[in-house]
Amino acid sequence: MEKPLIMVSSVTYAMKGKQILNNYGIRSEIERTPKRDTKNGCGYSLYVPKNTDEAEKILKENNIKVTGRSERSMTK
Repeated sequence: MEKPLIMVSSVTYAMKGKQILNNYGIRSEIERTPKRDTKNGCGYSLYVPKNTDEAEKILKENNIKVTGRSERSMTK
C-alpha cells in the first residue's frame, strides 16, 4: 500500500498547507519527500490519506505552490 504525498516548494508552504487543509476538515501530515523526488522541491510534502485530489486543488486555490505528487511505501 502506498501513501499519497503532495510535494510543495518549501517547509513554510507545507506548514501553511497543513493549516489550510485542516480548516477544510482534511487531515494531513508534513513529511520528508522521498529522496528520489527532491529535485522538484525542497524536500517536504503533505501526506493526505483521503481526498488527495481535492486537497491538491484546495492548496493550489490558496496559492500554495505544489511541485508534484509522489508516493511512499506504507512499510517505511
